[in-house]
Amino acid sequence: MEQSSRYFENRACEYYPCHKGCEEMNCLFCYCPLYHRQDCPGNPSYKEKNGRRIKVCTDCTFPHRPENYDKIRELLL
Repeated sequence: MEQSSRYFENRACEYYPCHKGCEEMNCLFCYCPLYHRQDCPGNPSYKEKNGRRIKVCTDCTFPHRPENYDKIRELLL
């Protein structure tokens, strides 16, 4: 695969697919490196638990879409 360092799909994972509606899923960022960012470009929701505001990324597919690899790298640098 061309540019295989930018894309990894693990269909053998017990959680695959972790997000519904994502037909081509990049598992490279399985645990989103943008989770702790306030200005996350994804579509997280938030919930309150024990007096804390918690980011919920269940419906966010931003880090799993192959075309977002460069954007994630830009945000991390």
